[in-house]
Amino acid sequence: MSDTQHHDKEAAGEFLPPLDFSSIVFPFYTQALVKLGLMEDPLKKTAEENLEFAKRLIDILDLLKDRTRGHLDEDEDKFLESCLLQLKMNYMKQADIIKM
Repeated sequence: MSDTQHHDKEAAGEFLPPLDFSSIVFPFYTQALVKLGLMEDPLKKTAEENLEFAKRLIDILDLLKDRTRGHLDEDEDKFLESCLLQLKMNYMKQADIIKM
């Protein structure tokens, strides 16, 4: 890609995530925050809660954690674990399973 094309993409607001483990986890994490109603949907410009969908996204990240066990470096493992902990705590709060 030429420098001009690269600059044009940046000017158009396109963002290319880094090619690392977080680029796999982060989309599921942010979408779960949207479905928990904790973040505005960037397309609809509204916050909507869908706990069933949020739980599915959390389950996908749990599945990823199980399937990558022993294959992640320490930082990747901590990142995934932190994302899951935050999502699970927020899910329980939103579903009135725990009172904060």
